[in-house]
Amino acid sequence: MAGKSKIEWTEATWNPVTGCTKISAGCTNCYAERLAMRLKAMGQLKYRNGFKVTLQEKALDYPLLLKTPKIIFVNSMSDLFHEDVPFEYIKKIFDIMKQASWHRFQVLTKRSERLAELSSLLEWSPNIWLGVTVENNDCIFRIDHLRETNAHIKFLSLEPLIGPLPDINLTNIDWVIVGGESGPGSRPMKEEWVHSIRDSCQRGHIPFFFKQWGGVNKKKAGRILDGRTWDEIPNYARLDKHVPIPFSLEFN
Repeated sequence: MAGKSKIEWTEATWNPVTGCTKISAGCTNCYAERLAMRLKAMGQLKYRNGFKVTLQEKALDYPLLLKTPKIIFVNSMSDLFHEDVPFEYIKKIFDIMKQASWHRFQVLTKRSERLAELSSLLEWSPNIWLGVTVENNDCIFRIDHLRETNAHIKFLSLEPLIGPLPDINLTNIDWVIVGGESGPGSRPMKEEWVHSIRDSCQRGHIPFFFKQWGGVNKKKAGRILDGRTWDEIPNYARLDKHVPIPFSLEFN
């Protein structure tokens, strides 16, 4: 139903929905699609529909069963605000997240238009972090939709970063993640794009997390920027101050 995640900025994943469809340039080489089709070929029942949007109702209660506090990425294999996910089902997921108050949930979407439509109808408990993916300047409008929500922590996933974001407005943004595309057909990310975003975060005292350079061999490329790793994450106890602290210290 879920498990320990290899994604650097989270601890576990929870997929009450699987499957998605492509809507923008960042979706071209979707890792989740590749993985879903591989799991289908292996005969995994949960992925019997491949990458078709599928409600996984048996997975709904997972966070309530996990008693150790975790940072949980919601729908790493889908998009919660996909048009094929009924609003009532989205509400069920939000109810579970509210009940499991000892966890921090990270909801990430590319479908900011539907997010904007539904946001006022949802209860944003303090443990729900909300983010939008922005891969290039064509998707910058998603940040404005994010700002309009009542989420307590608002973050950006600038991954895969496939174009410069020279005039990015980080007003009321609490966290920024940057990463290059990885895997077959990956498109390169330029160092100056990363520097520009990192510098904007530093000027605004916004935690900055550099995930990876990406490429076909992402392990070889690594995640070192200017001689160090950047693992900053919002301090949950001091949300009003945006104090960047190392990710590894969050659960000490």
